[in-house]
Amino acid sequence: MSRKYADRHEAGKLLAERLTRYSGEDIVVIGLPRGGVTVAAQVADRLGCDLDIIMAGKLRAPYNPELAIGAVTEDGQVYLNADAVRSLRIPPEYIEEEKKARLETIKERLALYRKVKHKVDLNKKTVLIIDDGLATGSTMVSAIQAAHADGAAKIVVAVPGGPTDTVEIIQAMAEVDSVVCPAMPEPFFAVSQLYEDFLQVEDSEVVSILKEFVKKQAAVKR
Repeated sequence: MSRKYADRHEAGKLLAERLTRYSGEDIVVIGLPRGGVTVAAQVADRLGCDLDIIMAGKLRAPYNPELAIGAVTEDGQVYLNADAVRSLRIPPEYIEEEKKARLETIKERLALYRKVKHKVDLNKKTVLIIDDGLATGSTMVSAIQAAHADGAAKIVVAVPGGPTDTVEIIQAMAEVDSVVCPAMPEPFFAVSQLYEDFLQVEDSEVVSILKEFVKKQAAVKR
């Protein structure tokens, strides 16, 4: 990429311009909490459609919590990186315990978000799944599987940037219609390298964004 994004808001606005071709379809924009919701809000604003979330928690490798070996969605669906699990010789018992721990955290945060905004029906919709960037892709894969299980007619993955190999993995998924990823810097180290400002997004910001979309939907129905 020629330059870094100033912040997630700018990344979302630029990403939205690449997604306007879907504006005539029955769209739901999905943001992956927390950082992805900030990006997704800009896209949903630009396309004039509803915004929702899919919760997926990273399954952490033993002794290295920064390394993802997979992810679990809010309804308990698990995606595992088979190569990582095999190379690290991770036993099934560890994976089950890690899944339970992540689900507990997911349910706590999901309860906070669902107090503000009820789940949007994805059946027969064009679903744009957005995060603030890809790394291993495990969380995104789980979100894709969840959207597919919820009946999405078309799934488009849109992110400001990520590594080429992860993008190729996502593109190869049967459930995915297309991937929009403007920046694929080489070498790729972390999502943070895409941004000038990569401050952590708090739950309060996600709640505030969801509240704003509830107000917008209520205004449309009047």
